[in-house]
Amino acid sequence: MNDEQNLLGEYLHARRELVKPEQVGIPVVGARRVPGLRREEVAMLAGISADYYVRLEQGRDRKPSVQVLESLARVLQLDDEGSAYLLSLAVDKARRRTHPKKEVVPSSTAALLAALSLPAFVGGRYFDVLAANDLATAVSPRLTAGANRLRDVFLDPAEQALFPDWELATVGLVAGFRESVGTDIDDPRAIELVGELSLASPRFRQLWARHDVRTRQGALMRFDHPQVGRLILHREKLLITGTDGMMLVIYHPDAGGADAEKLALLASAMLSIPDPHMPSPDQRTEQKHLDH
Repeated sequence: MNDEQNLLGEYLHARRELVKPEQVGIPVVGARRVPGLRREEVAMLAGISADYYVRLEQGRDRKPSVQVLESLARVLQLDDEGSAYLLSLAVDKARRRTHPKKEVVPSSTAALLAALSLPAFVGGRYFDVLAANDLATAVSPRLTAGANRLRDVFLDPAEQALFPDWELATVGLVAGFRESVGTDIDDPRAIELVGELSLASPRFRQLWARHDVRTRQGALMRFDHPQVGRLILHREKLLITGTDGMMLVIYHPDAGGADAEKLALLASAMLSIPDPHMPSPDQRTEQKHLDH
């Protein structure tokens, strides 16, 4: 990621490789040297010259018209989110190197988090866990302030074991991260995370190269919890207004079902764990004798 990075060209190239010729009505004759579509095939289907399309991919032309981009989105079979992302890549932006702003959870959100009787945490723009309540940590010990969801899901074996659908979960996680950081290619924190995970995780490297984009949204989550077994919860993601993309993430079960009982069991187990900072009954008795 540097000042001359060709995000538009990289995106076109990555998505072109994911479209099979037969998906767009091109017959396959003999062996093909490239996965997906050839550059000239994309150009033909989009109604532009092959030379112009090559210039777009190589970054020699970075200001295509909306009509051209919409045609390319159609050929590359992008959904609404992918099309919006493609359009955003061609918008002029002042590029500047900045230090990441410290993300501070609003006090009202922190109070709400503590009051919720459901697992909940606040996620930041870089998928850092900025705050979490005790029940969220009971679902996963990695859901605690200071952790990072990308690092934990891709690099922590214990966290990976929590997800029976780990491969599917990682697809959504990376696509959501790309949508979250958007086109801020000079963001030092994004550079750090992508570089670290690309080196340490082949799975992350593979998914990042696809350039999938997906808005952060609710989903049905399945966990293999070491204490209560299979746990199925709905996940809601609510944008915290007045922040730079912070999300309040809440897990909730279907009312009255087995998963609600399992969550209640986790809550009970959590309450039964003694606070290491509180004195035991024996210690309190001993202290009372000393006081007298």
